[in-house]
Amino acid sequence: MVEMLYQRDIYGKTLVELGRQNKDIVALDADLSNSTRTALFAKEFPERFFNFGVAEQNMLATASGLASCGKIVFVSTFAMFATGRTWDQIRNSVAYNNFNVKIVATHAGVTVGPDGASHQALEDIALMRVIPNMKIIVPCDAGQTGEAVIAAANTDGPFYIRLGRSKVPNIENKGKFELGKAQVLREGKDLAIIACGIMVDAALEAAGNLLKKGIKAGVVNLHTINPLDRDMVLRQARSTGGLIVCEEHTVIGGLASSIDEIVAENYPTKVLRIGIRNRFGQSGESAELLKEYNLTSADIEKAALTIIVRR
Repeated sequence: MVEMLYQRDIYGKTLVELGRQNKDIVALDADLSNSTRTALFAKEFPERFFNFGVAEQNMLATASGLASCGKIVFVSTFAMFATGRTWDQIRNSVAYNNFNVKIVATHAGVTVGPDGASHQALEDIALMRVIPNMKIIVPCDAGQTGEAVIAAANTDGPFYIRLGRSKVPNIENKGKFELGKAQVLREGKDLAIIACGIMVDAALEAAGNLLKKGIKAGVVNLHTINPLDRDMVLRQARSTGGLIVCEEHTVIGGLASSIDEIVAENYPTKVLRIGIRNRFGQSGESAELLKEYNLTSADIEKAALTIIVRR
């Protein structure tokens, strides 16, 4: 049976371990520490935890100040508020100065569910991707979340790590996480499915179903959006001639756009996108919303068959 875990649980536990190892690590939250799991850090290191209430802009400005004094600052809240409300502070105070501020945002994407459009960050990767110096990671499961958080703590400069709300399945045989290096989870010659976050599991399921139809689809976990593994993308484009890019995010400005730009400039290739088509979110159960926004393994299979037929 596949193990299901919350990414944010592993984030909270990993942050505590890092705090034990380095007294310069501090954590900030915006009145959501129980949900983001920074409450674990607050319990063990109350003198290094700061709750800003519903004042996210102040939180990011203060994070910049702490980082300017040598602290490694972890900042958490829901993804919608971590990126949308604070873009000015992230751009001008954090990223412009290349400060050690690590934004670990939870509750991203439509799988936030019943909280609805106001809480469903569907544009956050795009918002962070246009900012110089910002490294962006979208872990595929709980284990990779821990590795990403450790990498962020040990790497200079600002980070945006995107986590979801719901439990996600453990992805096996990923190998060791390396910043900026995608992971090939399955080899394939007919097409390549490139995914991040929760869409990696859907991509693997789709590839398994396609194999039963005689189609060999590769699967790539492209967990780091910036810096992007350009070499891997181009290798997949050259070896398969067709790419499907999957993300629980708008198709504008995120992973799909990143790959479109690379192949257009270097090796023009057919790219189909599985993502949200310029829509807001809405209230509903996670599974229902994934189906409504065409983010299921069945949607990936359909796109794959389209590539094969056109070829």
